[in-house]
Amino acid sequence: MKTIEDIAQLLIKQRKDLGMEQSDMLMRIGMKQQQYQRIEAGSDIRLSTLLRVLEGLNLELSITPKGHKPTENADVTLGEKPENGDLVDDTDDLDFWFKSE
Repeated sequence: MKTIEDIAQLLIKQRKDLGMEQSDMLMRIGMKQQQYQRIEAGSDIRLSTLLRVLEGLNLELSITPKGHKPTENADVTLGEKPENGDLVDDTDDLDFWFKSE
């Protein structure tokens, strides 16, 4: 994705895939149809507005360096615990701090 228009097209596709109308965004994220319509038309928007729209469309933002394709396991969510609820220690950090000499 390189342009605002690319992002707008993705939003349109996702909204339609979810079977939603532009007016449905009022109930999902509290945004009037006219405001959402401008976003789908490619208007420049604030990052906070984009994040709100993505949340309403069950999407999330991912940023990767140019030229790198994200891998399926590359997503990192801050503060997320493993499925079993146990926190996993980062052993190289532990060795650095607690390694006895």
